[in-house]
Amino acid sequence: MTFTITQNQNQYLTYCLKDEEADAYLEVVPARGGIITRWQICGEDILYLDRERFKDPNLSVRGGVPILFPICGNLPDNTYQHQGRNYSLKQHGFARDLPWQVSKQSTETASSLTLELNSNPVTRQVYPFDFQLIFTYQLQGNSLKIHQKVINLCPERMPFSIGFHPYFQVTDKTRLSFDIPSSQYLDQRTKTLHSYSGNFDFNLEEIDAAFPQITRHQSSFSDSYHQRQIVLGYDDLYTTLVFWTLKDKNYICLEPWSAPRNALNTGEHLTYLEPQSSREAIVEMRVNQI
Repeated sequence: MTFTITQNQNQYLTYCLKDEEADAYLEVVPARGGIITRWQICGEDILYLDRERFKDPNLSVRGGVPILFPICGNLPDNTYQHQGRNYSLKQHGFARDLPWQVSKQSTETASSLTLELNSNPVTRQVYPFDFQLIFTYQLQGNSLKIHQKVINLCPERMPFSIGFHPYFQVTDKTRLSFDIPSSQYLDQRTKTLHSYSGNFDFNLEEIDAAFPQITRHQSSFSDSYHQRQIVLGYDDLYTTLVFWTLKDKNYICLEPWSAPRNALNTGEHLTYLEPQSSREAIVEMRVNQI
């Protein structure tokens, strides 16, 4: 059989998805924020993971593909207002820190794993809405698709933004080239706008660039060291792309966000769900040999 799903009991229960024919492999840890921790094509790691941080449940995971919800980025003083009351939400929200539940597995046309996160007393303290998130990870060939469904279960409109923070493994950043469909970016550290022509200065200690006006729903980068191209596709829910990296670290992050930082306060590109309605979206990552 081409597609399989097995389980390993490491520090956390880990689901292992395989496409045997394509020699593709994926690891998902539901208890640690529903995170993808490993993606391999032909034995090559596509993602970076800081395994020491991953072992410590008190630290946010640096690596894999963390889920961002109900905000992307941070809020000033980690605070927003709803109906005249202040609430506190830490950077990127809470979905990446909470345990998710596995609700479905399939190996018919792909290795497919569905996870769910439901609102609870912990989430309501910082985000006063009842919701359900249903995410399906689908591994097939050189492609990883993430199907998302956000459901508003409360009697009022629910504002949110959603995104992903994939850490791609790189060895030599000078051998990367980028195709990001935008002509300018916002430096999120200095809050200044810069024109963009396809290059980054990797001598900087940190690069935190938000592309607020992407002109098409696909971005990519090519890595001549590893002889591969990573293509990131996202549908029209996603309005912002963020590029982030730290000097001397073997990763870059190319992050699709549905709204920019602080959208819960500014309303910029914020998504509002009517009561008892839902919104679906897809993000796809693909690895091509070059």
